Amino acid sequence: MKGYISHDLKKCVEQDDKYILLVHWETIEDHEIGFRKSQEYQEWKTLLHSFYEPFPTVEHYR
Repeated sequence: MKGYISHDLKKCVEQDDKYILLVHWETIEDHEIGFRKSQEYQEWKTLLHSFYEPFPTVEHYR
């Protein structure tokens, strides 16, 4: 996937059912345009979106 660098999934110590997913991209556009509009994202949604309760917040950091 263009621009994808790495990812890290961490489980919360205090709340057993809480996780944080950090995905590192070269640019915000690689995530928002490249990934979000790709077939891979459609497959991601199909596989994972039913497990989110509530739907996760997506934020970008530098």
